[in-house]
Formats: sequence, structure tokens, C-alpha cells
Amino acid sequence: MLAILAVAAVVPVLAIAGTAGTHVMPSSWFHAAFAGAGGALTAIAAVALSVSAARQRDGRAVLLSLAFSVMATGLLIHAFATPGWLVGMNGLVQLAGALNLPAGGAILAASALPALRRPVRVGLLLRIQVAVVVVLATAGVIATLDSHLIPVLPSPRSLPAHLVFATGAAVLGVLAWRAGRTYLLTRRLADLLVCVGLVWLVGAEYGLLEYTMMDLAGWAAHTLEFAGLALVGIPAALDLRHGVASRPLVGDLRAAHLVEHEQAFLGARVRALMLRLAAKDPSTEGHTRRVATLAVEIGERLGLPESRLRLLALGGLLHDMGKLSVPDHILNKPGALTDEEFAQIRRHPICGRELLLELGGFPPLVLALVESHHERVDGGGYPNGAPALELELEVRVLTVADVFDALTADRVYRAAWPAERALALLEDGVGTAFDGACVAALRDLVAPVPEWQAGLAARRPAIERPGVPRPRPAG
Repeated sequence: MLAILAVAAVVPVLAIAGTAGTHVMPSSWFHAAFAGAGGALTAIAAVALSVSAARQRDGRAVLLSLAFSVMATGLLIHAFATPGWLVGMNGLVQLAGALNLPAGGAILAASALPALRRPVRVGLLLRIQVAVVVVLATAGVIATLDSHLIPVLPSPRSLPAHLVFATGAAVLGVLAWRAGRTYLLTRRLADLLVCVGLVWLVGAEYGLLEYTMMDLAGWAAHTLEFAGLALVGIPAALDLRHGVASRPLVGDLRAAHLVEHEQAFLGARVRALMLRLAAKDPSTEGHTRRVATLAVEIGERLGLPESRLRLLALGGLLHDMGKLSVPDHILNKPGALTDEEFAQIRRHPICGRELLLELGGFPPLVLALVESHHERVDGGGYPNGAPALELELEVRVLTVADVFDALTADRVYRAAWPAERALALLEDGVGTAFDGACVAALRDLVAPVPEWQAGLAARRPAIERPGVPRPRPAG
């Protein structure tokens, strides 16, 4: 995370440091046009986000559009208050430019409020957004008429300016950290761009508070401001357009959502493989989704970092891809398998690894998850008989999730086991077949709620637990 933020900070540091000390004499109309164009583009983005938020009924997206609306209004007030254009010397131009980014950042930070995770009255939020913009615009017009009475606050390089920067940088820094963590989980370029854009906004705020329109560094700050807003707003708008809630600013993306929206977060190749598996055997495809979801939830409980959780999600979705090479009459046989048929089944981890190697581009851990998810702690598994404790923790996590889902799913040759019976079998195999920490984390996730907690649980939002799927032969 620190490396990502440091690299993102290179451009603003070089832009401000490289232009500091150079004075310019731009005309008033040029500054007004430059700031006004930025405000107009930001306003267009705010409208687009509002429309998308209304269609998706996403309260967080409304807050995002509100933040852009506030920043657009601030930029337009900053433009109209340009000294020598419509009004004379005044402090409004400094005030609007100084508070623009901190105010917008504070609203963006509020998108993580728990209340917005539940269904909200989006129409009410949109009306509040319109009211806020109208109030700010009205106040801006009134202030512009008497702008000569407004002192220059905070004056550049003053203590108040440093305090405003510290406050705004802290808010934007938290948002950048959230976006960076999301990028480590998804590895999407869009999420990385949001993180970079927020860091650039921190640099822009510093330049706007330290320099004036007579300093080239102040113009560099304005350029960073517009570029940063574009890097933050465009990815969010594209996410909403494709029906996926924008996550980088909120920072609450869980690894399980990677499985739920694998095309958006894990890429088209994974989606194509899942479609191939679904066409051959829908029950196996459903099994892999449940296993992937359960595995990443176990991984989260064990404290795996975001980058490893992403690979675990990938491996969970792809772990049974080798069954594409298993004949249908074996895969869906209702009775006991012959030794020859079972030998073919036992080859599916190797076949899955070979398929991914042929396609190329999959990380070593994903290949290990596909090849080794049937290995056991005592070396009694297959295909290589490798002791699982010598393999990555993610492999042991996936093994536990795979066995639990297989036991609790209906098969053509037996009914699904109750969760408690499946957990008991896994616990009996701790130390010989399964990793104890993984089994304990699984029990925490799926164990029945004690009777004394039933009343409390009834008053809380429902927690998704692995249930008994429809009767299909899962692999």
C-alpha cells in the first residue's frame, strides 16, 4: 500500500516542486475560463453520476454525485470570483478554491456510513443534493456581489492554510488508502486510477493553499485538481453504468464479492471458463461458486491479505476446471465408480492445471490451488500425495471449503449431510486430513446460532450462510 501511494505521489511532487518559484501573469479571463471549464466538466460528471445512482438506487452513488456537485459549484464560484473579470480584488476566490477539495473529500468519506449499505430513499437523497447545490450557488452569487468585503482566508502559506491542508489531506488520504486496498483485492486498473487520482488531489490541495494564480505552481495545482477529479469520477461512473456498485471510495469490498461479480472484478477469461463449466455441468459450476465464496470467507477470518484473498477467489472458482476433461457419463454417474472411472476423476486436478497453463497468465498460487485441493495433511491425498502442511495455507483453506460443500450438497447417490455432521467429519480429520485452523474458522462461519442468541439474531440483518443447494451432483 505504501509503495502504491508513494508512486502515485511522484507526479504531484514533481509538478509542484518543478514549478515552485516561477511567477506568471495570466489574464483574468484565462483564469476564469480555465477554472470555469473544470467546474463545468465536474458538473457534467455529477449529473451523470446522479442519473446512474437513480437507476441503480444506490445511496452511496448519490453521495458520490453530491461530492462532485459541491466541488463543481466551488470551482464555478472560484471562476466567477476571479479578480479583474467580473469583480475586483476579493477573498472569495481564495476561499472557494481552498475549501473545495476538503468539502468534497468529507462527503466522499461519508460514503462508508453503515446506513448507506442498506436500501435507502434515493429520491430523498437526490432532492437533498439539489437543495445543497441551490443553497451553495445562491450563497456564491450573493458573496460574489459583495466579494470585496470577504478577506483572503486562508491566506497562502499561513497557519490556517496549513490546518486546512492537514484536514483535507487526512480525509483524502483515508479515501486513497481505501481505494488502494480495493485495488489489491481486484487488481483492476479502474481501482488503481481512483487511488492515484485521490493522491493527486492531495497534491492539488497543497498547491492551491500554498500558491496564488500568479505562481506557476498554482496552475500546476489546478491541473492536478482537474486530472484527479477525472481519475476518481470516470471509473466510478463506468462501474455504475455496468451495474456494479463503485467500491474503491467505500473500501468495504469483501473477497466474496469477487466471486459474485467475477466478470467485473476477475476478468473476462474467468467468466468464459465458468460458462464452459456451466455448459458441461451446471451442478459443478454451482459447487465451485459456493466453494470459492466459502473459501475467501475462511481466508478473511484467518487474516489473509487482500492480494492473497483475490488469488484464493480465483483458485476457488477454477479449482474444478479439470472436470471439463472428464466424460459426462462418469461425472454424472448415479452409482459407485469403478476403479478405472475413479482414476479418471482423480486426474482432474492435473488436467485443470494443464488447462490453465495452456491458457497462460495465471499466478503460481492459482495453479497450486487447482492442482492440490485434494491433498491431505498426512500426504494421503491426490494427485501427488504431498503433505498439505508443506503447501500454502490457501490450499488447506480451499480443501476444507471443498469438502464441506461436497458433503452438504445433495448428490444423485446420497442426500446432503446436515452442516453439523459435515463439521464433525472435518474435525475428526484435523491433523490427518485437514488443517485445524481452517476447520475452526469454518465452524465459526457456519455453526448454528445457540438458542440464547436466537432473539438477538432475529433483530440483526440476516447473515448469509452456506445452505443446502438444489439436488445436483456437485464435484
